[in-house]
Amino acid sequence: MSNENIFPKLEIPQTIAAGPGPGNTDARVLAAFSNAGLADHMHADVLRGMIECKKMLRDVWGTSNIHTFGVAGTGWSGLDMMFSGVQPGDKVVMFVNGTFSGIDALSARMKAATAEEMAQNSLNPEASSVITINVPHGQSVSGDIIEKALSEHKPKWAAMAHWETGSGRINDIEGFSAACEKYGVLGLVDAVSSLGVSNFRIDDYPGIHGWASCPQKGICCLPVTYAPVSFSDRFIETVLASGARSFVHHPVMEARHWGIVEGKDVEKGTYHRTHSAYAIAAFHEALRITLAQGLAARSAEYEYHENALRSAVEAMGCEVTSNMTSLVVLNLPKDLAGREMELVQHCRAQNFGIWPTLSEPVQVRIGILNLLTRESVTEIVDRFAQAIRDLGGNIDDAFVKEALNSSYNVAVAAE
Repeated sequence: MSNENIFPKLEIPQTIAAGPGPGNTDARVLAAFSNAGLADHMHADVLRGMIECKKMLRDVWGTSNIHTFGVAGTGWSGLDMMFSGVQPGDKVVMFVNGTFSGIDALSARMKAATAEEMAQNSLNPEASSVITINVPHGQSVSGDIIEKALSEHKPKWAAMAHWETGSGRINDIEGFSAACEKYGVLGLVDAVSSLGVSNFRIDDYPGIHGWASCPQKGICCLPVTYAPVSFSDRFIETVLASGARSFVHHPVMEARHWGIVEGKDVEKGTYHRTHSAYAIAAFHEALRITLAQGLAARSAEYEYHENALRSAVEAMGCEVTSNMTSLVVLNLPKDLAGREMELVQHCRAQNFGIWPTLSEPVQVRIGILNLLTRESVTEIVDRFAQAIRDLGGNIDDAFVKEALNSSYNVAVAAE
């Protein structure tokens, strides 16, 4: 037997995950994962952990929705479950202002496409019942845009990203909820980038009936644990009446694995799809950390540190076009325009993980997920400044340092 296909042990170096996500997993979450000593997925402590996770998730989401739980996988799994209620021929209005809301629109087209439309192009069907409202890159989806589209089309479903990570823009969920409620639309929200970062309660938005997020951004858990979802009674009633275009991600069937049966909690837990003790322990700890800090306090921390990062990169001559508080999206100084991808690859080669935008125009994205200290932000600023210098750009170190320190000192003084 040949050993030529046995490769050396894979060793991945420590990096600064300073992009849009995945974020930097808390050491306490990693410890909970690695220290879980049980392989029996039906052990009483695993079942108790699952019950406590769904209850903590209701607090994190700010909801009384009984159908609130975690979908095994990444944010893609949670979004697939949320869109599973869309049936072939359903009228859907999709609001798109970046890469990920664009992928959500693809999900909606694939769910809403008829058999004939799917046969014409199964990977990118042109479902005639899906209306896409494209908002230019770098702009937010406003209440006026939403009102106009829903009043004109009056769909069964409408969907939007809360925070569009592709362009770093926050969209108007208050306006979205109000318009959905006004026209009787089932609103769906991609909260992949906002849950655990923004201070909001989903029960304050009655026009929105489906929510989906991910474990690896604001919740700061291991990438492959659980994508948080929450569905209203009306969403579940709709799925029960019309069905779901998924077996694995069926909202009602999957809820049973979390002890949610016929709209009620099973307090002793129930047989489930072999959720591992390791993943449950990690997810449980991530939720405990989130709730202990408090969403209002965490949201304020993100605003505080994003403002400092924004001030520093603007002092380097960069133009910031985003308004998210966990992510800065920027254009490089004019003398480096067009070299965004080159700069990002240069940073990654040095274990400094920033990202480009994934659609035109190419911009640079720098994130601070779970990097909420002055020291962390200062290191990001220093390394980004050095990367600009490495590409031949000019940086006034004293000016950048003054902008950074001024932002922190003013904020501290205000406290």
